[in-house]
Amino acid sequence: MERILQFIRDEEGATAVEYGLIVGLIAAAIITVVATLGDNIAALFQTIADEVGDATPAE
Repeated sequence: MERILQFIRDEEGATAVEYGLIVGLIAAAIITVVATLGDNIAALFQTIADEVGDATPAE
């Protein structure tokens, strides 16, 4: 019984779990932002590429 209580009171691994949760939340936020803005950014880069491709070189 004492070993079970000692295991419950042990907080040694709590920090690793907290860091894992933080990393997971940050990853979810990044995925959400990329999914939301990904098409807009791709369209912007395509517009820039089209403009650069249509440009005439200076002589």
